Amino acid sequence: MDSEIKAIEKNDTWELTDLLKGQKTIGVKWVYKTKLNEKGAVDKHKARLVAKGYKQKFGVDYKEVFAPVARMDTIRLVISMAAQHSWPIYQLDVKSAFLHGELQEQVYIDQPLGYVKKGSEEKVYRLKKALYGLKQAPRAWYSRIDTYFSNAGFQRCPYEHTLYIKSGIAGKFLAVCLYVDDLIYTGNDDDMFTKFKNSMMAEFEMTDLERLHYFLGIEVLQSSAGIFITQRKYALEVLEKFEMKDCNAVAIPAEPGLKLTMDPDGKKVGSTFFKQIVGSLMYLTATRPDIMLSVSLISRFMERPTEQHLPAAKRILRYVKGTFDFGVLYKRGEKSELVGFTDSDYAGDVNDRRSTSAYVFMMGSGPVSWASKKQPIVTLSTTEAEFVAATACASQAIWLRKLLEELSYEQQGPTTIYCDNISAIKLSKNLVFHGRSKHIDVRYHFLRDLCKDGVIDMVHCRTEDQFADLLTKPLRSAVFVKLRGLLGVCSRKEVVGNGADDGCWSFLCKLILKEI
Repeated sequence: MDSEIKAIEKNDTWELTDLLKGQKTIGVKWVYKTKLNEKGAVDKHKARLVAKGYKQKFGVDYKEVFAPVARMDTIRLVISMAAQHSWPIYQLDVKSAFLHGELQEQVYIDQPLGYVKKGSEEKVYRLKKALYGLKQAPRAWYSRIDTYFSNAGFQRCPYEHTLYIKSGIAGKFLAVCLYVDDLIYTGNDDDMFTKFKNSMMAEFEMTDLERLHYFLGIEVLQSSAGIFITQRKYALEVLEKFEMKDCNAVAIPAEPGLKLTMDPDGKKVGSTFFKQIVGSLMYLTATRPDIMLSVSLISRFMERPTEQHLPAAKRILRYVKGTFDFGVLYKRGEKSELVGFTDSDYAGDVNDRRSTSAYVFMMGSGPVSWASKKQPIVTLSTTEAEFVAATACASQAIWLRKLLEELSYEQQGPTTIYCDNISAIKLSKNLVFHGRSKHIDVRYHFLRDLCKDGVIDMVHCRTEDQFADLLTKPLRSAVFVKLRGLLGVCSRKEVVGNGADDGCWSFLCKLILKEI
């Protein structure tokens, strides 16, 4: 607590003053937390002075509150690029980040408990800078750090406002990803690393965490084999939270052919408990594309879960029990272009007969972006369902291409997207409207323009080689395990044990792409 007050006063966060007539104060409270590292050991004890932001009124105490954070797709893309080019990734943590944000509004708070100034008990603090808990604190901090990066010569990526890039002479390069007060940075020049770190430490009070090893609950293992990301510790915490740590493991997260319905006559289960399971598993999909479909399926029934839905959710937890140390491996030196896979499950939803769209993008040995989502419209054929899915995939491809261009890794030629439906490929390349396609919404036909302009190249692949099939429907165990391996999902033991000599995935992937 003394350290927190010292940091606040050192940063000139507030000033003691009399409360002006007509103004009201916002209370503060102390929040205590024990922070753990990736091994579960105590890292440090923290005491945070937090403002009671729920007492603030819009238009009086704050106006705008939005502040961007890095997307997981961007973080995985940066990690994949670092692995391909054998770049190290480092991490910095800003101490009391929100205390650096400049406030535009007049905000008054009570003196904190235990630190009331003797002889000035009736006075209050006027905040000059943001305090944790304030509605506008994240926005104020982002404005402050964004200004710093601009003054330091960084260019903000126009397609990802938390990605900053600095280019030096002779191809030198530095990229920084910002997630609130956590920064990861990588590049190809040690001098730029040193200058950036020293500059940040001179501007803010920082903790140098050296090589990236634990970020947002994601464990990062940098080795000679490549970069392996996993949420092993988080997965174990989820199992313990829902009392599934001693359950029997299963080989696949969903039974083949599983069809869940709304079940209005079924016995209702606790919606809060069910939502907690879905929310916890949803964050686990940051490094686990193999459970993306199953989690998406159960998330459709959070409003009124029944006894039919809870076993499906618990089965995913049972699968996680047997694969808690699984993650994605990005191998070093395997430079390759961005490759996409798109697929759909026609009329897979029993209730509204909507299809499920899925895509996955690979760079090197691992996926950088994936999704499984129910389509917003009812399609009338498998061709239309595949066409709609391919359009969503193409939109993501454009964004990824622009990100790679900003990261000095511009894609040469069109991005290949593999699809197992020949009719959808023909429809994307031929500018004709016939009886089976004239009703398709015009917004989906921009895929034709992308193919015509050479941005996207739709290529046919066999269904058994369709990576995205894992994200559209529950599969048999043998097929599921095969596709899971092709997606670069493996256990930590395999990475540590096999090291750089494990070329099984690389050989298998190249063989399949050659056949395609």
